[in-house]
Amino acid sequence: MRSEDIAKLAGVSRSTVSRVINNYANVPEETRAKVLRVIQQHHYEPNSFARALAGKKTDTIGLFAISMNERPGADRIYQNSYFAPFVDAVVDTANARGCYVLIHTVYSPDDFQKVKTAFAQKRIDGGILVGTQKDVGMVREMAELEAPVVLIDYDISEIMAERLDRGHLAVVNSKDYEGAAEAVESLIALGHRDIGMLCGRDNTYSGRERFLAYRDVLNRHGLPIEPAWVLQGEFLKREAYRAVEAMLTAGGPRPTALFCASDDMAISAMEALAANGLSVPGDLSLIGFDDIPLASGISPKLSSVRLPIYDMSKAAVEKVLELCDSAQPTFSTVSFPSRLVARESCGAPAPRQNGLH
Repeated sequence: MRSEDIAKLAGVSRSTVSRVINNYANVPEETRAKVLRVIQQHHYEPNSFARALAGKKTDTIGLFAISMNERPGADRIYQNSYFAPFVDAVVDTANARGCYVLIHTVYSPDDFQKVKTAFAQKRIDGGILVGTQKDVGMVREMAELEAPVVLIDYDISEIMAERLDRGHLAVVNSKDYEGAAEAVESLIALGHRDIGMLCGRDNTYSGRERFLAYRDVLNRHGLPIEPAWVLQGEFLKREAYRAVEAMLTAGGPRPTALFCASDDMAISAMEALAANGLSVPGDLSLIGFDDIPLASGISPKLSSVRLPIYDMSKAAVEKVLELCDSAQPTFSTVSFPSRLVARESCGAPAPRQNGLH
C-alpha cells in the first residue's frame, strides 16, 4: 500500500499523510487521528530505507502484539480489550516524542518473521513486544540481532536464567501477584469461603502470577481449592463463557465468588450467569483484572484490579528510545503497582440452601 492509498482512504491529501507520518505540528488533531487510524488498520509501512542506509535513525519503533492462541473471528487482537489500550497509549506516547509506530500482530510462529524482518531491514530503531504469549526463543533471537527490545509482561527470572540480560533489553511489568492477592482477600473479607477462579493461560507470566496469588491466599486462610471451580478461560471470551457454562450445567455445587484473570473473561462469565438465570452479585460475586473502560460501564459495574496501562506503555516507549540511543548493551526492569477498584459486582455470599448454592 502506498501513501496515495492512505490519503484516498482517509479523505485527505498525500502531503497531509506525509505530515502526519513525520509528526508535523501543523495538522489538526482530528485529521491526524483519522490518518493514523487508516495507517494502523492497513499496517502501512513508510519507506525508511534511505534514512537507515544513510546510517540515520528511522525515528520509528515497532509495536508487536502477540497472541498465539487467537482464532479468526471475534477474539482477534484488535477486538481484545487487553491490547487496545496498550496500542493507544504507545502510539500517543511515541507521537509526543516525535516517533512513528509500526504495528504488527503476531498470531503464529510464522508471523514472528514480521518482527525479525522489521529489524533486519532497518525499518525500525527498536521494538516493544506486548501480548498474552511470548517465548524465550523469540527473545533470544531478538538478542542475537542485537535489537533494542522492551518486553511488556514477562518473567524476569526467565531472562536471567537464559543470560539474556546482556543485550539491549528492558522488561516492563505490573505487580499482578499483589493486585490478584488483594482481590481474593477482598472476597474473603466479604464472607466468601467458596471461591473459584477463571484462569488465563499458564504459559504466560500474568496468567501464572494471578493464579499463584489466588492459590496462596486461599492456602493462607486454610480455604480449600475446589478443582471443579478452577476454570480455564485462556484469556479468551469464548473459552471463558464455555468454561462457566460447563460449571453451571454440571449439576454440582457452585462457588459463591469467582476471581477472573481478565475483565473480558469476567464479562463473559457475567453473560453466562445471566443466560442461566443467575444474578451478579446476588448469586455469585465477580472480580476481574485489567480495569478496562467497559468494566465501569456495564451493569452491575465490575470490580476489577486496575492495570497501570498508561504508565507501563509510557515507560516502554521511554525505555526503547533509551536503548536505541545507548551504544552499549544495557538491561533494566521496572514494575508498576496494580490495585483493586471495588464496584457493584461483589457482595456478601447468599445464604446456603441445604448445603448447596
